[in-house]
Amino acid sequence: MAEKPPKRERPVFTDKEALLYHSRGRPGKIAVVPTKPMATQRDLSLAYSPGVAAPVLAIAESPSLAFDYTAKGNLVAVITNGTAILGLGNLGALAAKPVMEGKATLFKRFADIDSIDLEIDTQEVEAFIAAVRYLGPSFGGINLEDIKAPECFVIEERLRELMDIPVFHDDQHGTAIISSAGLLNALHLTGRDIKNTRLVCNGAGAAGIACLDLAKAMGFAPQNVILCDTKGVVYRGRVEGMNQWKSAHAVETSARTLAEALDGADIFFGLSVKGALTPDMLKTMAPDPIVFAMANPDPEITPEEALAARPDAIVATGRSDYPNQINNVLGFPYIFRGALDVRAKTINMEMKIAAAKALAELAREDVPDEVANAYQGARPRFGRDYIIPAPFDPRLISIVPPAVARAAMDSGVARHPIVDMNVYRAELSARRDPIAGLMHTIYDRVRRDPKRVVFAEGEEEQVIRAALSFVAQGLGRAILVGREERVAQMAKSAGLELGDQIEVHNAKLSSRNGVYAQFLFERLQRKGYLFRDCQRLINTDRNHFAAAMVAQGDADAMVTGVTRNFSNALEDVRHVVDQKPGHRLIGVSLVLAHGRIVVVADTAITEMPEAADLADIAIEAAGVARRIGLEPRVAMLAFSTFGYPPGERTARVHDAVRALDARRVDFEYEGEMAADVALNRHAMAAYPFSRLSDTANVLVMPAFHSASISTKMLQELGGATVLGPLIVGLDKPIQIVQLGATDADIVNMAALAAFGVGG
Repeated sequence: MAEKPPKRERPVFTDKEALLYHSRGRPGKIAVVPTKPMATQRDLSLAYSPGVAAPVLAIAESPSLAFDYTAKGNLVAVITNGTAILGLGNLGALAAKPVMEGKATLFKRFADIDSIDLEIDTQEVEAFIAAVRYLGPSFGGINLEDIKAPECFVIEERLRELMDIPVFHDDQHGTAIISSAGLLNALHLTGRDIKNTRLVCNGAGAAGIACLDLAKAMGFAPQNVILCDTKGVVYRGRVEGMNQWKSAHAVETSARTLAEALDGADIFFGLSVKGALTPDMLKTMAPDPIVFAMANPDPEITPEEALAARPDAIVATGRSDYPNQINNVLGFPYIFRGALDVRAKTINMEMKIAAAKALAELAREDVPDEVANAYQGARPRFGRDYIIPAPFDPRLISIVPPAVARAAMDSGVARHPIVDMNVYRAELSARRDPIAGLMHTIYDRVRRDPKRVVFAEGEEEQVIRAALSFVAQGLGRAILVGREERVAQMAKSAGLELGDQIEVHNAKLSSRNGVYAQFLFERLQRKGYLFRDCQRLINTDRNHFAAAMVAQGDADAMVTGVTRNFSNALEDVRHVVDQKPGHRLIGVSLVLAHGRIVVVADTAITEMPEAADLADIAIEAAGVARRIGLEPRVAMLAFSTFGYPPGERTARVHDAVRALDARRVDFEYEGEMAADVALNRHAMAAYPFSRLSDTANVLVMPAFHSASISTKMLQELGGATVLGPLIVGLDKPIQIVQLGATDADIVNMAALAAFGVGG
């Protein structure tokens, strides 16, 4: 059985704190932000009159162009009448607004979908339908929320018929999809065949009916599925408390109560009330019972009660403080993402099944460090306490939408098919992680020429995970430096299997040990090192051993830094590997913000560069820009711009520009200039003599301290993503990650080393 993740305490706060959260600053949780410049009269003319006439006329002639010229294709309306707000009941449309605003923020946070909440103040079904049906031109999709049953069934069904965009009632289908994903894995773990498995669902509201619809579509035999409500079993011939949706699930059975229905059943689905499932009922179920007690905030039976009665049970709830949370945020953002991206006319059963299967498959994979961090460092593994992915798994956005999009295309409801799914997955990853977009190109190039990369700290769990991921992604072979038994023990405890493409090299026992020690001695003998000192470094220091492997051609590239700070790791490497002839050793950071990539140098090595040093740094940084696909435009930064205000510290920068003039380099450069002038077209326009044809994409800082401080501030305060520092100018491809880097960080650096971004 898998190791249990620690119990996560429910957030504790007072009503006053919740009210303050919603009221402080700008009231509410959402705002509208323009996506185009609005700084000049020309901008305003383009955004509104007269410039807006061009897209208006184009859309009037070809309505599909609305997806190209407006936000329609990335805009979802979250709509309610407030008749079933969370677990609070019918409190009206206005009271539902905080919940709907929250739902809109989740769309943005998890899938980069813009969303607007609409609260419609009517409980009349026809009036509600009339209010929504004409919103099609405004939105790419409609998410219905917190509408009570059975009205929600009528509303969704009618709107699906009347509108040519996806209409999705999340309370129904979101719960059904997530619970079905968990159910697929529970069936797998208990060795059950879906065709002869017996399921009992208690709760005949919107979610319960939707769960049964999806379960049957996935393969459950109708005669093996029993629905119960407050009046007992929904059986054929029952009259009391029935409607057309319940009748669709009525079966021939002698059972009349929930307890009778559960006798010998395999699965309990609870979408009802606290206490509906008793320990005595649970004891009558089949071996390895599957219990999804999804009532909120209190489940039909708590996991403690369920496992006390049946230790062999697999238990899921709707709560975040227990394992296996049925959380709708795993579904609706990604389902709409896939549907919007193919301009689907609807969200059909095939798309729901595809989402459920994608979620189930993701839960079976090894989880990245981001998920482990959400579990306070205890890494969950697929098993009875981890059958559903964690909501913060960064892979969700690149796994679920493609599955949904593919199902939409295959089932004929997509109006804009995706041609290249690999490119689409990369674009999706970049929505959540800007680095992913940059790394996609680099990964593709490395796959065409796979490398042997040595991971120096091979006994660390995240390094082993990174090596396995490096191999699994087709980037090359991975070499771990460490003691074989220690590496094997760490892999086993982490639930990892080392494949054929993972080599483990013990520095002390390596057959190449003597060769490396002699090589190192020849390098260091005139720097105070004896042969025994070099032998000790090779035997006991993994950085020296790994760097020697690369230097001697036994590996193509190296990555290190997880357990040692950057400066110390670089010092180790410099003992073994020289600066590349004709190049300067520098550190560069890649800053990704607002869709731009900017190379910043020197962020790691040269503390107080002179003019000639700055010129060298500019040349090396321009080379990095070219290697990642940018045509370099270099700005030599200072606190002044072209001599104003004057200062003696800017003289070095001015002289560096003259040095570049003399060297006749083949890239654009300019300086000295302030950062705002270098990065802002309008500020740059005040200097028409500038040699830069557009804003700078390479920034050469006047000193190490300014480079380091500014990149860290951008990352913490400016919302930018910073990758690096990357080492540039070594004679061999070696990169150093930040202390305590995650497995994803290590894989990125390993790929960059294999790619040769450092020269």
